[in-house]
Amino acid sequence: MHIFIEIVFILLVATLISSFMRLLKQPLIIGYIFSGVIVGPYFLNLIGSAEYMEFFSKFGIVILLFIVGLNLKPDIIREVGKVSILTGFWQIIFTSVLGFLLMQVLGFDIIASLYGALALTLSSTIIILKLLSDKGDLNRLYGKISIGFLLVQDIFATLVLLVVSVLGSLNSAGENTFEFTIFLIIKGVAFFAILYVINRYILPKLTAFLASSQELLFLFSITWGLGLAVLFYVLGFSLEIGALVAGIALSSSPFSQEIGSRMKPLRDFFILLFFVLLGSQLALFSAGSIIIPAIILSLFVLIGNPIIVIIVMDLLGYKSRTRFLAGLTVAQISEFSLILAALGFSLGHINREIVSLITLVGIITIAGSTYLILYADKIYLYLRPILRLMELRKKSEDKREEDIEEQDMIIFGYDRVGYDFVNVAERMKIKYFVVDFNPSSIHRLEKNHIPFRFGDADDVDFLEEIFAFKSKMIVSTIPEFKTNLNLVSFCHNHNPDIITIVVSHDIKDTRELYKHGASFVVMPHYLGAEYASKMIETHGIQKDAFEKEKKQHLIYLEKRQKLTE
Repeated sequence: MHIFIEIVFILLVATLISSFMRLLKQPLIIGYIFSGVIVGPYFLNLIGSAEYMEFFSKFGIVILLFIVGLNLKPDIIREVGKVSILTGFWQIIFTSVLGFLLMQVLGFDIIASLYGALALTLSSTIIILKLLSDKGDLNRLYGKISIGFLLVQDIFATLVLLVVSVLGSLNSAGENTFEFTIFLIIKGVAFFAILYVINRYILPKLTAFLASSQELLFLFSITWGLGLAVLFYVLGFSLEIGALVAGIALSSSPFSQEIGSRMKPLRDFFILLFFVLLGSQLALFSAGSIIIPAIILSLFVLIGNPIIVIIVMDLLGYKSRTRFLAGLTVAQISEFSLILAALGFSLGHINREIVSLITLVGIITIAGSTYLILYADKIYLYLRPILRLMELRKKSEDKREEDIEEQDMIIFGYDRVGYDFVNVAERMKIKYFVVDFNPSSIHRLEKNHIPFRFGDADDVDFLEEIFAFKSKMIVSTIPEFKTNLNLVSFCHNHNPDIITIVVSHDIKDTRELYKHGASFVVMPHYLGAEYASKMIETHGIQKDAFEKEKKQHLIYLEKRQKLTE
């Protein structure tokens, strides 16, 4: 069958299966793998040009890793915060060690156990980002922490791919391993030094010039990503690590987001073929021998991984709800895991059976964790008593409990317009404190000697702990409707006399907030437009009057900027 006809049939099957998966609220990656099973040799047997499919799937992997590299900014460790780094680090350590021991108990050899343990350790940043975005939870405390430690995992995965790539090169060196290793290190150091100079002095000017034409920027991005991948391959590394490095080199560019968004459609097409090919190569003939290990390993990922994160975050002092929701985000293995398995197979480190085992674990855990994350809030209500029994760090009573009870105002969120409410509280001598979970905001609050609590407005346990309902006034500058609805409902149900002021950007949401007891809903766009219209009514078309308003606004903005530095 002609390769063009094959791909059309594959796309047709993938569209039908993925549409069904969409109805089941599953990530499309599950549909792609199942499509591969259907078009593979055990069913329709539509793949007659496997070598072409492998060629196209390589493009998919390279582009995927290039885009991942674009998001691994050099200063990402500083951005994700202490909790993300510690949680990510200890989760990697515990999961990899326990995963390796479990693979050994199941009877696999050392190399297979190593690959299996690493595959079980990595979670899917892409899938979690999509699920959290669909739920509107990207800006919740657990969402920020989760994305942080998933990025730490991505950095670890990058190092793993580099090590595997080097080991693959060493295996091909034969008897001259020592000389080859030295030569490889020298080549690597020299190349990275040259790349650093290019990235520092040439790439910024080049991308700025190319950005004047969107098509030219896209063409350069493709050339840079694929070209660097090939160059790494020629130097003795792998295409995969070359693509990652190519992305990282461009990650600090102001055009990195635009490059990534333009590359995604290309990635989606070619990566589809990779997962379809992976599904078609599932060793169904050995399903009987891998199904039990796959179930055991899947249960370890679905249950064991979240427990590890929950325990680590408990020791770091986080509330049970935040720990639980963050823990569920590691209850699946990653597309990195499948790429690692495919790379290990291509290098001859593991056999087809191990690749099939990891792929099967991927299908089970991605499918299972999707439902766990989508219904996490409801599941938490059932597991809340158990989670409290699991606490290792017994919380002492808050030393400032009496102070908390006496607060007149609690301000949720400082970064947006919380500053204005803090100023009012200071001028009126109102007892208050600010609630925030952004590390940079906390740093500014400490620097400016503003009383604060570290926590999440979505966490009912936290709201109870700070006695939010006993204050006289609640002010929320948080723009998320779900968060404000939860806050208003909680406070109003416990204390009908409490004053609640929240923010909304939508008329429908505003009406809903009023319905649930909000005292006043600030709508920034409408208030801003109303103020501007009153300026016109007051000043008419007098240029000098508007210049005066402009100067006052600039003075205000300057004060605000100093507090954000």
